[in-house]
Amino acid sequence: MHIVLQLIPKKYLIGGTLILLGLSGLLVMSTIVAITGEFEKDSQQSDVTEIEGGGIGVGTANVSPEVMKYQPLLEKHAQKHGLDASYVPIMMALMMQESGGRGNDPMQSSESFCGSVGCISSPELSVDKGVLHFKSVLEKAHYDLKLCLQSYNFGGGFINYVMKNGGKYTPELAISFSQLQYQKVKHTGNYHCVRPAMVPYSACYGDAKYVDAVLKYYTGTITADGKPAAPASGGSGGKSGVKVIDAGKTLIGKTRYVFGGGRSQSDINAGRFDCSSFVRWAFEQVGVNVGPMSGVTTDTLKTQGQAINPKDMKPGDVVFFDTYKIDGHVGIYVGNNQFLGCQGKTGVAIASMAKGTYFGERFNGRVKRF
Repeated sequence: MHIVLQLIPKKYLIGGTLILLGLSGLLVMSTIVAITGEFEKDSQQSDVTEIEGGGIGVGTANVSPEVMKYQPLLEKHAQKHGLDASYVPIMMALMMQESGGRGNDPMQSSESFCGSVGCISSPELSVDKGVLHFKSVLEKAHYDLKLCLQSYNFGGGFINYVMKNGGKYTPELAISFSQLQYQKVKHTGNYHCVRPAMVPYSACYGDAKYVDAVLKYYTGTITADGKPAAPASGGSGGKSGVKVIDAGKTLIGKTRYVFGGGRSQSDINAGRFDCSSFVRWAFEQVGVNVGPMSGVTTDTLKTQGQAINPKDMKPGDVVFFDTYKIDGHVGIYVGNNQFLGCQGKTGVAIASMAKGTYFGERFNGRVKRF
């Protein structure tokens, strides 16, 4: 929700506690595992598949144990308010970004409920009002999930702004809305940039990068109707296989290879990519989040998805090559011993990986299905 008056949640570190109890000669040792607000090593996953009264397969929330404990409550209130169970993992990711599951208002629902910060002191009330608010902005956004998420942060005014400017969420609209609103309140001195990167743009109203911030905690796809869904099976056997290739092909002849490029919106607008940023961009176009724009590399991509035997790879699978290093190059398999990638001399293009070719000799057998 709109958080202009709030600080970014600070990281909290709970130190590991070791308790030794002697009882009848037996030693019982209990260790509370140290966790952080970023939960990089100790995150848990929720893969909701069904709730009472029906449900559908959905994506996975990669969240902390503090957020995981709210899954049953989110399911309960989603059902209460008539919200499809497929949105529960997305709301868990949202909660992770809002509070990390800490405090008495884990969904930061106070402002949408009563118009002021801190009026909610009951976690269940926070979840109830948070789910209701999420459903409200989702419906007003016509089930454009990214627009819904950004509006949870900015407030419903962003939906009206988007509808007057193309009718669909884009990162550029989020930045421009933040700029406009910040100019209206800048004189009060009560507002600050939650992201230092937004300071040069004077985009200091809310969090203009809220969508990416939430989706980094979610693995799955966003379907054409705006609903989250399970990670696609990949290849021609799944809907994303051909679609991701078609999306990637739109950049053929329009890009140039820049090592480290494609990690900012200005690079993308200018057609500057490297191999891994291109793969991330292509999957983003079909609603598959494989990592944040600024942090994607071949090494992060190889940790994603399902490992596939090269004999079983299909169009849409991701293939890796040992070039200047192990897994130094990556692309999207298109079939017939060819792949779509961003190469040094060609930019985005289809290249051969047949035996005897440059990439054919460097294909290392690593295939991942997102």
